[in-house]
Parts: sequence; structure tokens; C-alpha cells
Amino acid sequence: MSRSAKAQLLLVFITFLWGATFVIVKSVLGSISPLLFNAARMVLAAGLLVAIFARHLKSLSWDALRAGSLVGFFLGLGYTFQTTGLRITTPSKSAFITGLYVILVPIFLAIGWRRIPNRWTLLGVMACLAGLYLMTIPAGSGGTWSFDLSRVNGGDLLTLACAASFALHIIFLGRAMQRFSFEQISVLQIVACAILMFALVPLSRQTYVTWSARVVGAIAVTAVLCTVLAFTLQAWAQQYTSPAQTALIFVLEPVFAGLTSYVVLGERLGLRATLGAALILAGILLSELRSPCEESEREIEPSTSIVEEQNGGSAKRITAESRLK
Repeated sequence: MSRSAKAQLLLVFITFLWGATFVIVKSVLGSISPLLFNAARMVLAAGLLVAIFARHLKSLSWDALRAGSLVGFFLGLGYTFQTTGLRITTPSKSAFITGLYVILVPIFLAIGWRRIPNRWTLLGVMACLAGLYLMTIPAGSGGTWSFDLSRVNGGDLLTLACAASFALHIIFLGRAMQRFSFEQISVLQIVACAILMFALVPLSRQTYVTWSARVVGAIAVTAVLCTVLAFTLQAWAQQYTSPAQTALIFVLEPVFAGLTSYVVLGERLGLRATLGAALILAGILLSELRSPCEESEREIEPSTSIVEEQNGGSAKRITAESRLK
């Protein structure tokens, strides 16, 4: 099997882990408050990453520290909004709404950095907005196709804020990767994320935990598998796959979340929500369509960078794309 094929299989495996995370986290939020769960997960992940990449932190600069802290700030916001929202919405809806970050990235780049999206991205945005409307606006008294804006689920709105935070995280991570090594930024963003989450715990209206094997297991799985292992495998895999291929594979995340929710929780979205999910998925796919010319330009965008690091007289080439989940 070629390295490219192995890389794509690993990315599918990572995407499955991230999709299944929605169900795992949902299952323990009755026993531990969302902010405390996030804090515990990230502290464990940060400790493991520091141990793994300790030698890369010896040459840490103030500029790298500032860049990593900014990236970690938006990552922490994303997880905070996502986990808090997941407590009052379903895993499938949370996964599909979170996937809107793929659409929000070009929108934010157009607003803040004057990078105009192409026609496929614009079509994808319209499809996603229609799907988001169907998934988040409940039916009114008039039946399936009427809507009641007064009954919007607050969890869906929090998850939408999560998607915006992840989009900003992706943008600033891509910019940081142009200047600093992957190992340093990986550690710094998780450490900053852990600090932010612990700072937010006292602000929670209600902090609670009932320790059990299920709670400890969920923290361990999300920290070790979905953070440390997934990010390390992603870094290796993306040396042998293009950004377009990686983004298309990541579109499977809400699909895996929906399937896991169906198998484990027996969750069914319903006709209108299913149509909304299909529109969001179609919109994400549309946003990734590029002409050959556009694709060649995309390969050198800030989201992908190659860092040269001298190590014992030999250069190590690290290719990294700015996606974190």
C-alpha cells in the first residue's frame, strides 16, 4: 500500500474518532459539567504533548508563544461552545452545525483578509444556510414545513458560535504554521486551551462532577485518542495528501457522528432535519470544488506550509495543514 493510501485511511480513522466523540461527550454530560470536562480533557492532553515534544520547546520564542496562545484561545472557545451546546442539543445536529466551519473560513477570509471566495464556495454557503435553517428552526403549529422562531434551541446557537470559533482557529493556525514549527504550536495551543478552560470553570453557573469509570474513560478517550493521537497522526498523514483531499475526508465527520448516534443512542433526525443535514453536507462538498487553476493556487495558501527544522545537521520537512477538531 502506498503512503498516500495509508495517509488517507488514517485521516478517515481520525475523522471517525472525532465523529464518535460527540456521542461519548453527550453520554457523560449528566455526570460532569461541560467546562470541567473540557478542562480535565485538555490538561491531560497538554501534559502528554509536553512530554512528547519537550525537546522542541527548548528553542521557544516569545513570538511563537504569542502565536500559539492566540490559536489556543480560539480552540478553547470552540470546545467551550461545542460542549456546552451539546448538553442541550443532539450529537448529530451538533456535528453537522460544527461542520459549518468549512464554510465560515472563506467567509472570514473574505471579510478580514479580502480574499474573495469562488462561485462554488458561494453556492456552498447558500446550501449550508438553508440546511442550517431546516435543522435549527423548529416546526411551528402549521406542520412540518412551518417554523417557530421563538422555539430555537439554544444549544444549536452555541454550536454555531463553536463553528465560528473553529473557523478563526483554523485561520490563525495557518498563519502561525508559516513561521513556527508544528511541534511548538501543537503544544502551545493545547496548553493555552487548557488554561483558558480552567479559567472559565468558575464562571459556570453550576459546576458538578460525579466521578465514575464512564466519566474517567470519556476524559481519557477524548484526550488521548481524539487529541494527542489524532493530531499526531494528522500531522504525518498530511505530508502525503493535498489540502483538498483532506478537507473532503473531514466532511465525513458529521456522517460518522450521525451513524454513531443512531447505533448507540437510537437518535433519528426526522424528515426536515435530515434534509437540512443533507444540504449542509452538500454545501460543504460544493465549497471544496476547485478548478485545476484554483487548486494549484490553493496548495500554497497559508493553510499549508512547510517548515524547515535543523536537527543534528539534517533538515526535517514538516507539512502541516490548519485543521483542528
